[in-house]
Amino acid sequence: MRKPIPAVVSRCLVAALAELVHGVCAAQGLAPPAQPEPLTPAANETEAARSYSVPALEIVGFDFLLNRYNHRFSGSTDYNVTLDSIRRNLRSGWAVDDDAFKINQLGHPYQGSMYYGFARSAGLNFWESAGYTFAGSIGWEIAGENTKPSINDQIASGVGGSFLGESLFRMASLVLEHGNGVPRPMREVVAALISPSTGFNRLAYGKRFDSIVASRNPAYYSRLQLGFMGTAQNEQGLSTLLKRNEAQADFSMEYGLPGKPGYHYDRPFDYFAFQATGSTANGIENIMTRGLLLGRGYAAGQHYRGVWGLYGSYDYISPQTFRISSTALSLGTTGQWRATDKVVVQGSAMAGLGYAAVGTVNGSGERDYHYGAAPQALVALRLIHGNNASLDLTGREYFVTGVGNPGGGHDNIARVDLGLTVRVRNLHAITVKYLWNRRDATSTALGSRSQTRGTVGIFYTLLGQDRFGTVDWR
Repeated sequence: MRKPIPAVVSRCLVAALAELVHGVCAAQGLAPPAQPEPLTPAANETEAARSYSVPALEIVGFDFLLNRYNHRFSGSTDYNVTLDSIRRNLRSGWAVDDDAFKINQLGHPYQGSMYYGFARSAGLNFWESAGYTFAGSIGWEIAGENTKPSINDQIASGVGGSFLGESLFRMASLVLEHGNGVPRPMREVVAALISPSTGFNRLAYGKRFDSIVASRNPAYYSRLQLGFMGTAQNEQGLSTLLKRNEAQADFSMEYGLPGKPGYHYDRPFDYFAFQATGSTANGIENIMTRGLLLGRGYAAGQHYRGVWGLYGSYDYISPQTFRISSTALSLGTTGQWRATDKVVVQGSAMAGLGYAAVGTVNGSGERDYHYGAAPQALVALRLIHGNNASLDLTGREYFVTGVGNPGGGHDNIARVDLGLTVRVRNLHAITVKYLWNRRDATSTALGSRSQTRGTVGIFYTLLGQDRFGTVDWR
């Protein structure tokens, strides 16, 4: 994220991601005069071409190539796989490994999302693709490395990878399905950047796997933000490095907002939320996604519509001083209440249990990170005033128990994100944001300690075609 993205490219990229290409690019004078070649989505997932053998072979081939790449360039002996090491891993029990945090909590979930994309783009549904992802992760743990298979990697790749993979697959499919005004080759490229394994299957197999899973026209909210954050509050604790100011690029989407007539929640991730933030300070500040696995819509009177059920989530958060990652299942609800003709409140609330990793960044005198069971909760609210402004507040909390922590104790992580967005003209807006993160940790070895980081910033915001995402069912 250190190099600025050219304005034209960034505008078209976000437009495509949010099914907003036509509106945004037309507003910027970028839309071509001719309509692109249409892409026809499958009426349902069972009508699309499917294969059980192709993704199985692709996952094996992907793992082989990844092993060879790591063997050549990583400098580690962990990838010196032999028949003896495979037999040993098949006989051995599962453990918790000590690989670098980003490898375990970011690299492995993304690796799992690649498995998932191979299966999903070959016509398999969510649960079938999740099964391939889980099996692919087991295959890597046994035959991709010569170290003992690790439980933490299996959860991150096999479960978190499916949650991340479905979000990426849905966004890529949305680009392909509704990129009005943007040529087909550009949409194919953008979709491949979002979900590389999906792009590979479309390129390698052509018409065999070119059917698009129909989105069924969900209501959604999307935005791209480019700006700067500066430190307003800092308690570093044992962390030794900190960049007080940072440039950030943030993309977020909320897909399948409740209330749209005729839209149903009968497939996993028919509702999901996704956010990713890149930073000049530490590369990736966060990647977070949560989606409805099983649930149903409901109504309360004339002014409220919602959906409730079981959600699956994958979170990676790293505000420089500490970091946490969690894969979790939660019960919750998402809804919209229309208070007046112009004032609308949207929000989500959920609570559940995850498996999390947490630790200090660049710590001194503390183990890099540890794992534990993590009860967690989320509350997200968006107060919308017409097409003019929105006030967004999101709070997250993770209580990571001492399970898997050699020093005992626990960690309590809290994160609050507050932003005011005011539309200036068309789809252009300005956002003022405050982000607060705190970690309170205890252990028998190090006692109690705290880390707090608060930042404030200003951002240029490019809204999606639906602007603030208000759903009207009247």
